[in-house]
Amino acid sequence: MDIPTDFSPLTRSSPVLDLLGPIYAKGQGADLVLGLRVEAKHCNARGTIHGGILATLADVALGYATAFSANPPVPLVTASLTLDFTGTAKINDWLETSVDIQKKGSRLAFANGFIHVGAERIVRASAVFAVTSSV
Repeated sequence: MDIPTDFSPLTRSSPVLDLLGPIYAKGQGADLVLGLRVEAKHCNARGTIHGGILATLADVALGYATAFSANPPVPLVTASLTLDFTGTAKINDWLETSVDIQKKGSRLAFANGFIHVGAERIVRASAVFAVTSSV
């Protein structure tokens, strides 16, 4: 599988991300970009990426970028996630995320972002995270 050379495997994972992945990353903190090569396991019956995969990728990208934009990282849980699907992806497409952290407060954090296939934005995402007491 062809992965852009500036990406490496995501080091922070979970059982669900292990099923979804491999997921790749470049940058860190607020500059974190996640990458995913679309495989057959990511697709619906129409042969395009399933919205649930895109939602998971958006949630992780927004959450990780926001949490790790501080030192020490801010412990967050997703309180709200909103997605607008403006396009789709097919097998072998390379997905990348971009994140804009809107605000980090003592109780809530807000972030917006996109998932791209090349220059095309296929998902617009917005999340609210609750700040918790531990990671």
